Amino acid sequence: MASSPPSRRRFLALSGLTALSVPLAAACGGGDSGDQPSADGKVAFAWWNIATTEPGRSLFPQISSAFTAAHPNVRIETTSLENEAFKAKLTATTSSGRLPDVFQTWGGGVLRQQVDAGLVEDITDAFDWSSDLTPVSLQAYRIEGRTYAVPYDIGMVGFWYNKKLFARAGITAPPATWSELLADVARLKSVGVTPIALAGKEKWPGHYYWAYLAMRVAGLPALQRAATTGDFTGAGFVQAGTHLKELVDLRPFQAAFLGAGYATPGGQAATVGNGKAAMELMGQWAPSVQKDAGADLGADLGFFPFPTVDGGAGRATEVFGGGGGFALRKGAPKEALDFLKFLVLENQSKLLASNGYLPVVKGAERRLTDANKRVVADSLVKATGFQLFLDQAYPPAVGQEVNDSVADLIAGRKTPEQVTRSITEAAKGA
Repeated sequence: MASSPPSRRRFLALSGLTALSVPLAAACGGGDSGDQPSADGKVAFAWWNIATTEPGRSLFPQISSAFTAAHPNVRIETTSLENEAFKAKLTATTSSGRLPDVFQTWGGGVLRQQVDAGLVEDITDAFDWSSDLTPVSLQAYRIEGRTYAVPYDIGMVGFWYNKKLFARAGITAPPATWSELLADVARLKSVGVTPIALAGKEKWPGHYYWAYLAMRVAGLPALQRAATTGDFTGAGFVQAGTHLKELVDLRPFQAAFLGAGYATPGGQAATVGNGKAAMELMGQWAPSVQKDAGADLGADLGFFPFPTVDGGAGRATEVFGGGGGFALRKGAPKEALDFLKFLVLENQSKLLASNGYLPVVKGAERRLTDANKRVVADSLVKATGFQLFLDQAYPPAVGQEVNDSVADLIAGRKTPEQVTRSITEAAKGA
């Protein structure tokens, strides 16, 4: 799931889709028989996405139908899967050596492995409209100067909080430092409010805490060096775990959080949206997932960036997140890239109006009307540094170890030192 700073340039309102004049396979050196028509004479391609919650669950089919109505020679076969189910199915499909024509990607290490395996189309030469998109939104999908996916969403992780519950605890402003956050957790508990909701079962939400703390303590350059050297045993990474343990020791999470899902009934999103916990650390999609769970705090929902750590090398303006994009399998029909152009450029206004996505088209951030989206966009515009989700930035085995080891720390099964050693072992092995 995903983010990064949208920039401030003009919005391009395109009145019609112009198909690429050169077949994608020809322009990009593509592979097999992806351009061949199906039995009914139409060009068919498979589209795998993770739009199982609103607004994508309703919006993506609408956009797909609009495209096929305008292009009657095309048939889109859509598969929508929940995040973890999608990853599992895509992994299985990847091992077979063939990917769907169009598939969800978060870029980073996973995409690099797929590219290295020769399974993904290099769209650089056919992607002549990439200049219409914000450079940062493309960052996660560029490998050695070539582009392998089209972004449709960009964002960042931060704390979403319940203003009423903060007020009940006498908290007049969101915490700006880690020590202030810990103090606010104690205040919330003192008035009978569960401070934080966490989907412990799914692990990836927990890694956000350790990753942000590593950014705040060790700094972004340290994370970049570790990605190259494979060594995460430095003092800053250990200290990140120590600070996370400080939070865990306060018992801030809801009952049975270790078995809780994220978007499931009674899970993390619903717990915050229903007013049963004061905050969650989550990406820009949090409000729409809360609503999809039947919970909507409305004007009582607020957002604040991850706090700084006293004495740490990181800055409050350095953000952690990612985006959503779509890659093409090698040899995918050119109509697949035409569809992505239609999805992103011609429907950017619809994506923004849905309040579920942040802009990737230059200047489109000015069209945001939702207050929470605006505050996230403002944080991104002011960002001085960006780190992709660690379970996407690193090779899959390393990202999984980050999730697993941090989950073990939160559950009390690993020490901060053991977390860094386990991640380092995975990185050296990768």
